[in-house]
Amino acid sequence: MTESEKAYYEKRAPEYDDWYLGLGRFSDRIRPGWEEELADLRSVLRAFPARSILDVACGSGFLTRDLYGRVVALDQSAAMLKVARERLASAAFVQGDAFRLPFPDGSFDCLLSGHFYGHLAEEDRGRFLAEARRVAAQTLIVDAALRDEVQPEEWQERVLNDGSRHTVYKRYFTPEQLLAELGGGRILHAGRWFVAVLAMLKA
Repeated sequence: MTESEKAYYEKRAPEYDDWYLGLGRFSDRIRPGWEEELADLRSVLRAFPARSILDVACGSGFLTRDLYGRVVALDQSAAMLKVARERLASAAFVQGDAFRLPFPDGSFDCLLSGHFYGHLAEEDRGRFLAEARRVAAQTLIVDAALRDEVQPEEWQERVLNDGSRHTVYKRYFTPEQLLAELGGGRILHAGRWFVAVLAMLKA
């Protein structure tokens, strides 16, 4: 993730949940089945059995709130963590680098990453997965599903409420493709809007 993309997420933090909730600039988007599928995805997370979870790139904590057990939420953005802290009382929060996780080997049962992996350039994916493998026995990736109206790989212009424009790298996945990149595992959710896969990343 580039420095400009990091700055974009810092600036977007107060309005990030508009994307999930269909508010603001997302209020006029036609997304058939979005709310129902988002509810299904959150149910998958609530039912996920893990005693300890590290949520990397937790953002506003929108999905973090559905996790049980000992939850640690990490993000590079102070603004995102401020929103997440206001939402969640029970999690621990760390401002840090997803490529240099500040935890000992084997610290967690699972590492979750929601809508982060799909923003990583090719040279960064292996670095991130190596860190995931180091700190957790399994990794749960939630990301955007490949649909007819999008390309598997895009550079997108995104406009914030203040009118500023930002360019963001974005990928979309079939669950099978995502599992293949991660080295195999289980599909937990396969929908029109979201995919969620569980990978065993131990070397």
